[in-house]
Amino acid sequence: MKTSNKPKVGLLALTLELYETLAPALRENREGWVRRSVLPALDREFDVLFHQAVFTTEGIGKELQQFETEGACAVIILFLCYSPSQVSLPALKKTRLPILIWNTQELYAVDSSFTGQNMSNNHGVHGTHDLGNVLCRNNIPFEIVTSHLDDSDSLEEMRDFMIAAETRKSLQGSNFALLGYPFPGMGDFGVDVTQLVAEFGTSYGILPLEEYIQRAENASEENVAAIVQNYRESYEIAPDLVDIDLEWAARVEIAFRQMIQTRNLAGLTYQFTAFGEDERTPTIPFVAISRLMGEGIGFGGEGDLVSTTGTTIFQRLSGAATFAEIFTTDFAGNSLLFSHMGEFNTAMARKDRKISLVGRSQIAKNRFRQLVLVGSLEPQLATFCTLTVAEDGWKMIMTTGEIDDFGPLAKMNAPHTKLKLKIDVRDFLSNYVRLGGPHHNALCFGDVRRRLTYFAQLMGIDLFEL
Repeated sequence: MKTSNKPKVGLLALTLELYETLAPALRENREGWVRRSVLPALDREFDVLFHQAVFTTEGIGKELQQFETEGACAVIILFLCYSPSQVSLPALKKTRLPILIWNTQELYAVDSSFTGQNMSNNHGVHGTHDLGNVLCRNNIPFEIVTSHLDDSDSLEEMRDFMIAAETRKSLQGSNFALLGYPFPGMGDFGVDVTQLVAEFGTSYGILPLEEYIQRAENASEENVAAIVQNYRESYEIAPDLVDIDLEWAARVEIAFRQMIQTRNLAGLTYQFTAFGEDERTPTIPFVAISRLMGEGIGFGGEGDLVSTTGTTIFQRLSGAATFAEIFTTDFAGNSLLFSHMGEFNTAMARKDRKISLVGRSQIAKNRFRQLVLVGSLEPQLATFCTLTVAEDGWKMIMTTGEIDDFGPLAKMNAPHTKLKLKIDVRDFLSNYVRLGGPHHNALCFGDVRRRLTYFAQLMGIDLFEL
């Protein structure tokens, strides 16, 4: 897991070797601007690695290598003056770091007071042209952002790129697991796990039902009591629930938390009917997984490792994402009703009322009642997104809408929310199917389309916006 919310980035500041003799004070002057103005601005958003301005192929190579060693997720290239592309090209061809060119300068306006010294201190823009051309010709991916520190949103686009780059990096070595088996017959998330490992650098394991049962049985009374107390303080408890119902919901939550911790899992999935195949199984962990999603764990329903991976990605890109599934179309309201058996991200629940903790109808043979947290998402702008297996690789689909001021309804015993689309719901649903959109997806708070776009570009995944 990440130890900081700020992506770690390398700042590669370029100057011209010729100026070491022609204008020997220029590099020191420009480095002074970086340390005085640029780094404090960047440090508000990023954990910045900066050592010194460089101007030789060898120096650039050493800087990039140092950034990689120190764990940067990407490199920002800043032209402090003009720098020829062929000086940096050899090192940029070798680096594993995503490249972002930041086209900026100290000067904000060119007016009648403009001097030759101003031009000496602010002439990096044509270096971006030179380098961009050469990177394009060599098929080296890069992104470019043009902004000034005085712009109100000067770092917003760069932040979106870096969050995408950090998400990409964080997936390397992330662990996921499946309890049970994929729901029989559901073909849209059928996948060769090797495809997931190859694409995302992740690993996938199995969670034994036996371990789940034993950990729940052996949970300490002290830990169980603490979680039950938290349930009572946090949720509106249905009057028909008794102590033993809450106790076993807490016990299976402890079991899941221990299994996640011992395996350092980023996300997991289960197939709910698998919990009914051993008569010793206490209950299904609907409450546990909803709370764990609220803490950043990725989840996909019904044994779907693809949506588990996708939800984890969307959590990291947006800061708040929930596993979702479209259940019903609201043609009158141009909306979609999302729900599932009993899983949603509790951190995204609406703030004006408590989440309800209720018993649902039994969907598997368990020893105790199956409890569910029933809530609806906080009304606000949201992004719908999904990851799926495509005919020739991977595919992501996205659109935006407003989470409706709707629910939770008294007669619903599963979490549910409505998303009012910005496009016609008929067009969305038809085109989603034409694109091969799967029946498992996710909802993220806010407009994260640019971050999704950057992530797809960095991963080489096709992205479609509806």
